[in-house]
Amino acid sequence: MTREELKERYRQFSLRIIKMVDAMPNTISANAIAKQIVRSGTSPAANYRAACLAKSGKDFINKLKMVEEEIDETSHWLSIIIDSGMLPKSRVQDLYDESIELGKITSKSITTAKSKVDL
Repeated sequence: MTREELKERYRQFSLRIIKMVDAMPNTISANAIAKQIVRSGTSPAANYRAACLAKSGKDFINKLKMVEEEIDETSHWLSIIIDSGMLPKSRVQDLYDESIELGKITSKSITTAKSKVDL
């Protein structure tokens, strides 16, 4: 997968998060989680774009680590949404699966980058 393809995949993920958040119920708990997940679920796209503009290998790795943390947090919130029944599992499961896949891709990218950079 090229950088441009991954940028687009993260962008599409962000858009799907926004649509999901807009479909969440208007309850105190859902509103609190919605605020968290809209931040964590949209920031990986912006952080990945920043990583692609990194000034050095170490900078690239550090920015990818931010992507990894944010996508992991998003996976957490998605699992909470599913397990709490805030939204139907059928509405959230694909998004959760994509968050796990993006996390694996990012983790592998970090490993690959580390092998190429003298830390």
